[in-house]
Order: sequence, then structure tokens, then C-alpha cells
Amino acid sequence: MILYLIIFLAMSVLPMLWLNYVFKKNDTILEKMPFNGLEFGNLILKERGLQNVLIEQTKIGDHYDLNEKKVRVLNERLNKKSITAISIVCHEIGHAIQHAENFKPLEQRNKIVKNTAWITSIGSGILYMGIPTIFATGATSLIKVCLIITLLSMIIGVLIHLITLDVEFDASFNKALPILKEKVPKEYHNACRSILLAAAFTYVIGTIRNFLSLRYIWLLLTRLR
Repeated sequence: MILYLIIFLAMSVLPMLWLNYVFKKNDTILEKMPFNGLEFGNLILKERGLQNVLIEQTKIGDHYDLNEKKVRVLNERLNKKSITAISIVCHEIGHAIQHAENFKPLEQRNKIVKNTAWITSIGSGILYMGIPTIFATGATSLIKVCLIITLLSMIIGVLIHLITLDVEFDASFNKALPILKEKVPKEYHNACRSILLAAAFTYVIGTIRNFLSLRYIWLLLTRLR
């Protein structure tokens, strides 16, 4: 169990450190860059004929909202002239392009997320608040029920992430990268590619975490028999 916990922490923390390193390394302000993240994003949307898609700032993480057709990006990226800023904005616009092209995996992910939001919310609530409380009371039978519900929500999360991998890699390398290669000097192409890879792997890390969590929940269930 101790060895598993060490592996779990390593596989959860190290990938996030890598992501932050890649983003920060390429986040230096480039004075000669003609546009910040917002300006670059609006330019791409105009050129792609996506005037119905809006870009706005968010505090909950970069993402594309299919229902409202909005590219939501952290404010510090929108106002910054850096390779990280324009690459991440371009990645999220990649999702808007997928949406306009009726990219099936994107539509499938959206449907699954909508239909399973209630059980994933319950599972997350039990995992982070309910289980510790129930463990404190010693109600073993109730713990098993909660663990099974949490296990189900984890499985759903894994399935969503598996579909997400195709969506994210397509947005990065089939949609965003060609645009960046066209707009950005060749000397920055490798940096753009690294950032797009990190953006796509954000969901790979989510998948790894969910698989590890599944294993952890399984160990708890077997110990309670």
C-alpha cells in the first residue's frame, strides 16, 4: 500500500510539474510580437469565418464551451504576448473549429459529460467529503456503498478522458499547429509544438489519475471484505 501511494503521488505530481514547466518556459513576453492572445484569437476566428464564436476570460481554466460557442481563456494569457498565450488560445480555437466541422468525438464527449454529470458530481463529493466522514463514524456497510458509487464515477471519468484524448490531440496538431506554423516564425515552431503537446496531455494526465484512483478504490473495497 505504501509503495502504491508513492507511485500514485509521483504519477500525479510529476506530470503536472512538467506541464507547468513547459507553459512557464515559453511564457516570456516577446516585445516584437504583433498581437497578444486575444488579438491573435480574434484574427484566427475572423479568418476561419467563426464570427459567431466569442473569446472571453475565465478563472476556471482554459476551455471551449460548446453550448455558448465561447473560447474561455485565463485573463493573463489573453493579455500576454507570448508563445504560450497564443498557442493555448489557438488550441482552444481548435475545438471551435472541430465544433464547426461537426467533429464526432467532440460531440460524443459533450453528450457523455452532460448525461453523466450528476453521477460524477456525486462521486466526487463522496470521495472528497463523504468517505472521510463515514470512515470516522466506522459505518463499514455505508462505506462500501459509497466506494462503489465513487468507483462508478471514476469509470465514467476514464471513458470521458479516453474520448477526450482524440479530441485534444486533433485540436492541437490537426487544427492549431498548422495555423501557428503559418503565423509564427519558424524559430518558435518547436516551442508551439511543445505547448500544444502539453495542452493535449493535460487530459492524458487526467486519465492516469483516474486509473490510479480506480486502483486505490479497488484496494479499499477488497480490504473491507
